[in-house]
Amino acid sequence: MNKQTQAAETAQDYSKTLFLPKTDFPMRAGLPQKEPELLARWHAIGLYGKLRDAAQGRDKFVLHDGPPYANGNIHIGHALNKILKDFVMKSQQMLGRDSNYVPGWDCHGLPIEWKIEEEYRAKGRNKDDVPVVEFRRQCRAFATKWLDIQREEFKRLGIVGDWAHPYTTMSFPAEAQIAREIMTFAKNGSLYRGSKPVMWSVVEKTALAEAEVEYEDHTSDTVFVAFPSATLGGSVVIWTTTPWTMPGNRAIAYSTRIPYGLYEVTEAAADNWARTGMRYIVADKLAESLFKAARVAGYSRIGDVPAARLAGQNVAHPFADTLPGYGFQVPLLPGDHVTDEAGTGFVHTAPGHGREDFDLWMAQGKALALMGIDTRIPYTVDENGAYTADAPGFEGKRVLTEIGARGDANDAVMAALVAAGNLVARGKLKHSYPHSWRSKKPVIFRNTPQWFIAMDKPIPVGTDAAHGGPGHNAPDTLRDIALGAIEETRWVPAAGQNRITGMIANRPDWVVSRQRAWGVPIAIFVRDAGVGEVEILRDDAINAAVIAAFEAEGADAWYAEGAAERFLGARASEGWRKVDDILDVWFDSGSTHAFVLEDAVHFPSLAGIKRKVDGGADEVMYLEGSDQHRGWFHSSLLESCGTRGRAPFDVVLTHGFTLDEHGRKMSKSAGNVTAPQDIIKASGADILRLWVAGADYSDDQRIGKEILASTADTYRKLRNTLRWMLGTLAHFDEGERIAADAMPGLERFILHRLSELDEVVRAAYAAFDYNKVVAALSGFMNSDLSAFYFDIRKDALYCDPLSSLTRRSALSVVDETFRRLAVWLAPILSFTAEEAWLARYPSEAGSVHLELFPETPAGWRDEALAAQWKAVRTVRRVVTGAIEIERASKRIGSSLEAAPRVFVTDAALRKALNGIDFAEVCITSDLVLETIEAPPEAYRLDDVAGVAVLPARAEGRKCARSWRISPDVGNDPEFPDVTPRDAQALRELRQAGRLPW
Repeated sequence: MNKQTQAAETAQDYSKTLFLPKTDFPMRAGLPQKEPELLARWHAIGLYGKLRDAAQGRDKFVLHDGPPYANGNIHIGHALNKILKDFVMKSQQMLGRDSNYVPGWDCHGLPIEWKIEEEYRAKGRNKDDVPVVEFRRQCRAFATKWLDIQREEFKRLGIVGDWAHPYTTMSFPAEAQIAREIMTFAKNGSLYRGSKPVMWSVVEKTALAEAEVEYEDHTSDTVFVAFPSATLGGSVVIWTTTPWTMPGNRAIAYSTRIPYGLYEVTEAAADNWARTGMRYIVADKLAESLFKAARVAGYSRIGDVPAARLAGQNVAHPFADTLPGYGFQVPLLPGDHVTDEAGTGFVHTAPGHGREDFDLWMAQGKALALMGIDTRIPYTVDENGAYTADAPGFEGKRVLTEIGARGDANDAVMAALVAAGNLVARGKLKHSYPHSWRSKKPVIFRNTPQWFIAMDKPIPVGTDAAHGGPGHNAPDTLRDIALGAIEETRWVPAAGQNRITGMIANRPDWVVSRQRAWGVPIAIFVRDAGVGEVEILRDDAINAAVIAAFEAEGADAWYAEGAAERFLGARASEGWRKVDDILDVWFDSGSTHAFVLEDAVHFPSLAGIKRKVDGGADEVMYLEGSDQHRGWFHSSLLESCGTRGRAPFDVVLTHGFTLDEHGRKMSKSAGNVTAPQDIIKASGADILRLWVAGADYSDDQRIGKEILASTADTYRKLRNTLRWMLGTLAHFDEGERIAADAMPGLERFILHRLSELDEVVRAAYAAFDYNKVVAALSGFMNSDLSAFYFDIRKDALYCDPLSSLTRRSALSVVDETFRRLAVWLAPILSFTAEEAWLARYPSEAGSVHLELFPETPAGWRDEALAAQWKAVRTVRRVVTGAIEIERASKRIGSSLEAAPRVFVTDAALRKALNGIDFAEVCITSDLVLETIEAPPEAYRLDDVAGVAVLPARAEGRKCARSWRISPDVGNDPEFPDVTPRDAQALRELRQAGRLPW
């Protein structure tokens, strides 16, 4: 080679000879633009159908969707819920199951009806002037509109499901099945009409379930009221925060454990309500607070009033002498709920206005009847919150107005108490009080005729529920069956089991009726059967006709003109009348299992589920927020146990609520709402999905700008790792693949780590622990790959000859790593994993979501090798620490300018370094290992004994191609400005016709 040729060679741009990463997978994700393209592709290739086809014959894992209401745009809680469901569905599919997701919507009930009424009010219309069927049509149209909007919003999150065929509670087949379910309860005797105090919304004119109530601060009037006694020597005093319930008082509860005394007022102002000489019976512990509230200047204790003396006593109603209709006796009843923590030690008992009051009254019913006391519970307040004729002297006064404001009932009652001389004291109390979560107005407890499902009535032998399903004993009651089913269910987190167990164990009978228009009617016929009693018509032919009509026309058929005559036919003259109350919407959603999981006609992909409770391997999961222990989980459990004798689910997963970054509840008024639509528009759905995966869903989660910025940073690191692998794999041909047992130790160590990760990732996905998946993969990609393996192997991958075993082994490992990471990440980063997968495996109809989690060869696991590399990395940490100090001090630029002396006196660590090119591992141009004690000035780490480093600069020339510094640069006459390794790489490229000059 002449000098002119040599000069030309040395002037070449060697970067063109390096195997640098090359990919079209962009560093900047551009997710807001890219994700819609991928959604369109999934739709075009029919991804959902392909998933179903691929899963044929596998065990089923069905995530039954808890239906959201179709009444507005989705919020961050919806996004969290649906994304979690998508994690479950996709990961279970990749774990080798047929994991199907049919989305659904709750379309009946007050949330939607309330919206239509708001529209009416805005237009000055009255709902009562609109025919019921027309009103129902408008509700259906409203629900349909929002269902379509929400469907697109959910799809935009990357959720894969049967969006073309969702279930809705307002579909005709669904309405027919819901009616069939309530008929089943009527048939087995569990359904009955009763009279109980229920939480009632005056504004919405309907009974409310506990799940429809929230507790807010409310200021109530309080009164101390005297009940005169002719035999006890004084008046029994009660305290209440609901003076308006006094006309409904029928008893006073006392405790057998509380000491009571008879007290006399000895000094009080002449115009005081509690005047001198008046005698009151009160709990000793509460006497002082009573007389302070009554502004009594002096009082004395006359003597004891033991509980034994109270037993069997009656007192007079406070209005007995001043108003007609109150001349009945008021019995004193022992009650376990009575305490002396506040009030007077006596509890005013109005069985039509409180659950404990009702229970106590009913428990004493037989004894009271024997005493000649009328046990009928009065209907003192109507649906408008106004007093009825059962509240003599107060008819028409209102507890609450039609807009939920304070009425005139309290003032009227307190004035009557003053007039009767039985008001002892009054005041105000700010306390937590139930409000409707829709109207945000206070509710009242009022006695109403409602339809109930009995919790403790034995279910007749021979019904499906009584058998409890195959392999089960036959429990007696719905409560028993439900408690047994809870034990057989897997609860995630496990604390959910105790929570719902307590709720089922202590809940009263299920109120299933609502006095509204938009819903499935309690499609039964009744007739009077005595005072307050009704008989239910049990006629299979009539029931079948009703169901057939619902399937063809929807539940509107029940409200059409002449419906009763149509269905009753020849029995129309027997005095039967149809019930127009609708079912509680929780009964609707609690019945969804019956028309989704069991309807092979409309949901054929879910047909043939072989439940574990039946000895099969298929599982059904319910996944919702933790509030659904008293909502959807609760109603579904009771509905299924009452009709099928078992829970509708095998696994129940619950998540917490989403708060702002400071742990506050989100609200528009506070300006702290984070909307999923905004996140998607700015950053993409995968950022939102990664936030969900990284959060501890078992507790409340937080979200906001700072948290999302941190999530985006985590995403960038993951994406850049995938991008680097894709770029590097552009230089990999399948024919270059190296078998694992022929690879260098570093590559075999990474394969070992992949084997470990495979175990962790599979177990975490199986346990629905997505936080652990993200933590494991993120830690591996950032620490093991980017900061360690890739950093070390970039030199070999970029610079080694084509024939290099190290280069080919590293490419083989990168290929195996990419494939696994893309599939492992796919359930979480659904869009990014798909984009990366298609960049690596271009395909017209392929998708990463059609893959299973790759099997990992058992031979990759090597614990001894892992222990060796753990030791190597420990020593490397000391070396890199010393080099960083040199770089920070600008004594060197890159680590390739270093050739440190490394002193290793620890025998185990020294042994681990045997056979290792430690300079390559530390990314230095040279390195000297020594076993002697290091000088005092050597760099050390406190937590690594027996290792020290003395920095030194590398000697020799800098390779023009790899930038290594070596005395061997110049030894190759053909390529005098590179190392011999690089010269060999250049020769092989030339032989392959790939040298760019």
